[in-house]
Amino acid sequence: MTPEETYMRLAIRLAQKSVDENLGGPFGCVIVKDGRIVGEGFNQVTTTNDPTAHAEVVAIRNACQNLESFQLEGCSVYTSCEPCPMCLGAIYWARPSEIYMAATRDDAAAAGFDDEMFYSEFFRPNEQRHLKLKSILRSESQKVFKSWVAKPDKIEY
Repeated sequence: MTPEETYMRLAIRLAQKSVDENLGGPFGCVIVKDGRIVGEGFNQVTTTNDPTAHAEVVAIRNACQNLESFQLEGCSVYTSCEPCPMCLGAIYWARPSEIYMAATRDDAAAAGFDDEMFYSEFFRPNEQRHLKLKSILRSESQKVFKSWVAKPDKIEY
């Protein structure tokens, strides 16, 4: 068995734990750096009443806390299923080196977790989306960006 298979099996076991203990949806994630597990998570949406508590987000939060860093450079993400758009965005923001997945989004859809609406929404113009983005107070908000750009001691990410 390869190390990648070992880590993926752990992610799958975390997904099964979530199902068995009725903790959330059937998703698990493990994050590894230098051959050491630095973070793990399983879906906790229903037990925490947090729609962002997907396995990948929980694992990213756990790994970042353990590494005392807001980025996961040099890390590998093992997720029991292809990440949804939110999780994929979070993974990209965390900047790991690689992602491994087991099941596909089609497998998730067949089990009742269909993210296709989200994927299609992102390609629609704002005015054609189900949840419309309405811009207000843009000029006031732009002042904050200007102060960020001018800030000499900012921590870039």
